[in-house]
Amino acid sequence: MDVNAISGSLLSAVDPSKREGILTALTGVKVTNPSHLDTVTIAVCSALFGVTAAMLVYAWFNHKYRPIRAKNLTWTTLMYVSALLWFIGNIPANGHVDIARGWRFCKMWIVWFRVLFCFVFASMTIVRFYALDHVFNQKKPFTTFNSILAFGIVVALNVTYCLVNQLISDNLTVGSFPALQVCNVTQAFRISALTFQWVMWLGVGVLMFRLRNIQSSFNEFRESIAVFAVIIALLIESTVVNVHYPFYILEQNKRIEKTVMDSAGSNLVIWIIIAYPVLMSIFRRREYERRWLDKLADDSRRIKFARYRSGNGVAAALANGDALALQECKTSPESPGSSALHHASSNDATIGAAFACDNILMRDDMSLRYAMLNSPALFDPDLTNMTVGGRRVL
Repeated sequence: MDVNAISGSLLSAVDPSKREGILTALTGVKVTNPSHLDTVTIAVCSALFGVTAAMLVYAWFNHKYRPIRAKNLTWTTLMYVSALLWFIGNIPANGHVDIARGWRFCKMWIVWFRVLFCFVFASMTIVRFYALDHVFNQKKPFTTFNSILAFGIVVALNVTYCLVNQLISDNLTVGSFPALQVCNVTQAFRISALTFQWVMWLGVGVLMFRLRNIQSSFNEFRESIAVFAVIIALLIESTVVNVHYPFYILEQNKRIEKTVMDSAGSNLVIWIIIAYPVLMSIFRRREYERRWLDKLADDSRRIKFARYRSGNGVAAALANGDALALQECKTSPESPGSSALHHASSNDATIGAAFACDNILMRDDMSLRYAMLNSPALFDPDLTNMTVGGRRVL
């Protein structure tokens, strides 16, 4: 709505019973004041976030369970916090409360909560896709430093966008109209925010095309496709609502639908990432972990086979990391395989770092100890014991 068109016409707060009629006349839509249905919506969405929080708390208490640890709980938790703050910003932005007292600071709630953390949530999801591409397609590790750097870039870019909008006049971005207890969000601001999001996610389409090449038993590509589909659905819904229903915050059914969609979609993304290993740890803990390790070993053998077929050779493969991984496993003070898996927790995409440990120490896999003609021994010396006579035995 155009604040300039009605500013000065009302100098004091309008009675709630008259507010609906005045806004209906100004906007041409059926206006409904915040009611018990809005309160129920807030409660239901809060319960949804509570369930997700409980799942993450359980995951943290069981972070040593390898299928959970591989999902990068720190990054997933930061995504959850972003989604929660996005939801808090939606409460006043979508008109579920009277714009009075603490809720009257429209620009703070809309720009610094709703927009900022919606963008941060989306950006962190994009970084997760990039990490998968970085590890599986580019064959490079995605380390803790990479994670911190990516998070810093995400925050810096999105804070810069919000800071620019904070400094621009309220008449061009977000303002408030206290007399009618309503926030004013200009169409230019909406279009700029939506354009920013669409540009980001169209770029992600290129990443999704690259991720199709991931050959792993852990369904990273299918998981990524599901997350991508949820985000695109939310973005389409948000575009339609903001462009075709600019006064949706005044219509109860539309504002409730918008808040529920945002809350359900953001929680669904987190469930897609972490829910399955959490549920399996509750109901089929040992069986699922065994199957998980079987898949890990299968991936390891397939990767090694592909590498040998490419002509790298056994010696090159050992020089490029197998021997180093073996030494790390042998010297780790933790449980078998846990050292590499600990490093893998920097991103679920880096589970490849754990292959050697699980093959050697967890599964007694002899795939790194190849029998070769004219070789002095059939087994890696590091895996044998020296006898008094100077001979090596298993």
